[in-house]
Amino acid sequence: MTTAITVTFLIFTVFIAYMYFTYKKIKNTPEEESHANIKELSDANFQAQIKNGVMLVDFWASWCMPCKMMAPVLNETAEGLGNTAKIGKLDVDANRESSAKYGVRSIPTLILFKNGKEVNRFVGVKTKDFLLKEISKVV
Repeated sequence: MTTAITVTFLIFTVFIAYMYFTYKKIKNTPEEESHANIKELSDANFQAQIKNGVMLVDFWASWCMPCKMMAPVLNETAEGLGNTAKIGKLDVDANRESSAKYGVRSIPTLILFKNGKEVNRFVGVKTKDFLLKEISKVV
């Protein structure tokens, strides 16, 4: 019985150490620069940007680790889209009005708009293939 407790404690300790160092590594990861085709959105320009065509909007924050993981995926997706759809990023900390209007409670939240109307919503980290497939359904 004592051996089982010791082994369990050791495994738990190793797991906690792994999670700590992984978190520290991700936390210190610099933000990836956005692709030239990704538009920086704000409360002031949000409605004008989403009103025509198809646009995938990433609701994110600089302190959000999954958002940092999503940045390279969005860059690759923007590269693969061409002119069929647009991608935009909205910092939820700096633009609370738009975030509240669309009920964004968790980030990253990606909302797919067509001509200003919400078509679909995805929460969490997604793959490039998933995003391209979902966008192609709307285009």
